[in-house]
Amino acid sequence: MRCPHLPDGFDFTDPDLLQSRVPHPEFAQLRQAAPVWWCAQPRGISGFQDDGYWAVTRHADVKYVSTHPELFSSHTNTAVIRFNESISREQIDVQKLIMLNMDPPEHTRVRQIVQRGFTPRAIRSLEGALRDRARGIVDAALSEADKNDGSFDFVTHIAVELPLQAIAELIGVPQEDRTKIFDWSNKMAAYDDPEYAITEEIGAEAAMELVSYAMNLAAARKECPAKDIVSQLVAAEGEGNLLSDEFGFFVILLAVAGNETTRNAISHGMHAFLTHPDQWELYKRERPATAAEEIVRWATPVVAFQRTATQDTELGGQKITAGDRVGIFYSSANNDPEVFEEPERFDITRDPNPHLGFGGGGPHFCLGKSLAVLEINLIFNAIADVLPDLRLAGDPRRLRSAWLNGIKGLRVTHR
Repeated sequence: MRCPHLPDGFDFTDPDLLQSRVPHPEFAQLRQAAPVWWCAQPRGISGFQDDGYWAVTRHADVKYVSTHPELFSSHTNTAVIRFNESISREQIDVQKLIMLNMDPPEHTRVRQIVQRGFTPRAIRSLEGALRDRARGIVDAALSEADKNDGSFDFVTHIAVELPLQAIAELIGVPQEDRTKIFDWSNKMAAYDDPEYAITEEIGAEAAMELVSYAMNLAAARKECPAKDIVSQLVAAEGEGNLLSDEFGFFVILLAVAGNETTRNAISHGMHAFLTHPDQWELYKRERPATAAEEIVRWATPVVAFQRTATQDTELGGQKITAGDRVGIFYSSANNDPEVFEEPERFDITRDPNPHLGFGGGGPHFCLGKSLAVLEINLIFNAIADVLPDLRLAGDPRRLRSAWLNGIKGLRVTHR
């Protein structure tokens, strides 16, 4: 089925498109006219030797795909909807070792092990240290601003810091090594943006360096267990544990899925507050518990993931053939007026808020949701306390990416 309102060649995964905007008007058209729409692509442009993918745009359909892994596989072509056209199939297949790209039962086995690190007790144990770090990050940003006419880059000086520190805290990375984790994760996620001059090869090298670092950390804990999450995951005798390489690929998942996404939620959240001053005033006054969930809905840091049909099936009235790739567009689902009243309105008191910013449920629902919500709450509390009069000093500089809704720069001022 063709949607007559979209120009020929329109592609929701075009990195040039996402560098300029999230295509909300086009999503709205598809939700109404063709909620499961074939997006044709030149063969190989996304790294896959096929002719395109099905764009799934309605909230209900995204949830259906997410909760039926027996019909829609994460493993066959991975969950990443678009790579560079220069990537080899071998490079794609290596990524199947990451939990994000596994299907049950292997996914179930790995997830049951790693979720030990994300129990309510485990997250609560991080709260004090992360609260102190959040306050320290914002205090340092204020000092930077005072040296620079009151202005600073919000992404560099605030948004990047707490997610990185949280993951490093979680897995016990020494403070002196934490900038390495940040650098490697940036290189892995920024291969579509020419400003960073990151090739697929550099990204792959960064991934291997991070895996190697994490494997060495795992080996050290196996030899000499400590009271930390790494020991729980790799040295828990009799409970099942991760092999060193499995732990390495788990850390890659944390570095991108945990670090990049929360950073972008914080950046988009600050931009939303500063362009909706009534909501910033409300937040400073009341600190509603619902704010973090609305920030994630509004930001939707992951625009889309993909699945691959394991058999002929039907979705949203559209026949899908075994082997077809299916793009599940969270950015569209989170603005579905069938589910959200006035979805274009940023409302930090929105409740209920059944957004899909942490996934559409099912086996791949975000393991780190509680940690991400904690980080968002802590950093905005610290900003409201230390920099309550923050204002925009420029437009956001968006990341060029096929599937991340990223902000790489946001100039702000407190004077």
